[in-house]
Amino acid sequence: MAAVNLNNSHGDIQLKKKEPFYKVLYVQVLFAIFAGVTFGHFMPEIAAKFQPMGTAFINLVKMIIGPVIFLTVVHGIGSMSDPKKLYKVGGRAMLYFLSLSTLALVFGWIAADLIKPGAGMNIDPATLDAGSIEKYAKTAAESKGFVDHLLHIIPKTFVSPFVEGEVIQVLFIALLFGLALTGIGEAGKPILRGVDHLLTVVFKMVNMLMKLAPFGAFGAMAFTIGEYGLGSIGSLAKLIATFYLTSAVFIFVVLGAVCAYNKINMFKFFAYIKDELLLVLGTSSSEPALPHLMRKLEKAGCSENVVGLVLPMGYSFNLDGINIYMTLSALFIAQALNIELTLSQELGILLVAVISSKGAAGVTGAGFIILASTLSTVGTIPVAGMALILGIDRFMSECRALTSFIGNAVATVAIANSVGEVDMKRFNDVIYGRIDVSGDTDSHNISQSESGVSVPVAASDIRTFATGATGDLQTEVLGNRFQSKGNGVYSAKAPAREDA
Repeated sequence: MAAVNLNNSHGDIQLKKKEPFYKVLYVQVLFAIFAGVTFGHFMPEIAAKFQPMGTAFINLVKMIIGPVIFLTVVHGIGSMSDPKKLYKVGGRAMLYFLSLSTLALVFGWIAADLIKPGAGMNIDPATLDAGSIEKYAKTAAESKGFVDHLLHIIPKTFVSPFVEGEVIQVLFIALLFGLALTGIGEAGKPILRGVDHLLTVVFKMVNMLMKLAPFGAFGAMAFTIGEYGLGSIGSLAKLIATFYLTSAVFIFVVLGAVCAYNKINMFKFFAYIKDELLLVLGTSSSEPALPHLMRKLEKAGCSENVVGLVLPMGYSFNLDGINIYMTLSALFIAQALNIELTLSQELGILLVAVISSKGAAGVTGAGFIILASTLSTVGTIPVAGMALILGIDRFMSECRALTSFIGNAVATVAIANSVGEVDMKRFNDVIYGRIDVSGDTDSHNISQSESGVSVPVAASDIRTFATGATGDLQTEVLGNRFQSKGNGVYSAKAPAREDA
């Protein structure tokens, strides 16, 4: 396959050479993950010291998340022809998030009751090390409830959300700023153009930082394996396997149904965002992939204002992976400690989890802390029981992050489609690879024919064919013949083709 760049200032067509595999980001990240696991397994003492490498990369990307969200939302709202659609998008997003996150909690609950990963462990609660999870329990006790969390959306100052990395507060300020910008009419146009230029710079920074992703993935994975070891998985392998299996079923059944309803090929979509998926896997965090995912969804045809609103909201209110983990882990602890729960008690855990999963959104180490908060509120399961899963929590964090990341990616496209804010033809062309959006401009992928027969491509006015024994590539666009000018550039100034 070759790529034809249609956005050429000289009216020429540029055939882009395929990038060597070792320069592709997902290949680099995949190799870094493998290298990190190998290094951590064979040299654990040294590998355990590589945590700063992963932490540094995550912090670098977190640094840019606030500006990306602010500028994207402001630019999107400022460019909207009908700002009232903003309320429609927000309402549908919240309804979707509440439904899917609750369904994720139910999946974890059902999986725990069916598979019973903690049955037969017969752990005596008196033997548990409560001190090992004391700091998590303390953080959970201090975490905000649902009402307080709603109040927390309002920042203390205009700049404090950017300093403290509060995504939901940045989104709140951006919404107000965007609406105000729209309200002042023509006077806001110069500001909007400035925002557009700033977005170009910020996303250039994102691309620069993404080149460091393999180092971040290597450091994070080396630390995880070196610190905890593959052996720590053994005794609790059934819980880990149940969690991964439940998450996979949720992704392919529930999110697969959402994709099918919106006529999205799930596997092609996953292939399109594979760089970001591997980045999440390598760093055990979905935050580093947020800016890149926003850009990719916009390039695929999703409206900028919908992406800027829905995706950051999802990072606070649509934590599917954490929700599955919460109910599954809570019932696992009860089973391991031989605590018999009635149906009403299990439903009580479910209801508390629905609220606490929203109240602690955005907290560092949210999965473990939300679980502690839920157990503290319910009271029927000792919080000290969390010591059972403390050692393997890191190995479950990758799946939590991946499931939540995929859930929010699918949610953004689905909500955009429901309000007519995505070009589905372009979206499918992009995920199927018919349009290449990897560069700064769009390119159309074409196949070079060996038989001399015209081959239709994504753009209906482009046909590619080979001529003569030499197989020289020529391209015809809107009746104009393009011939090679060298270095893969084809000019429209060629003489007209003579029919045989």
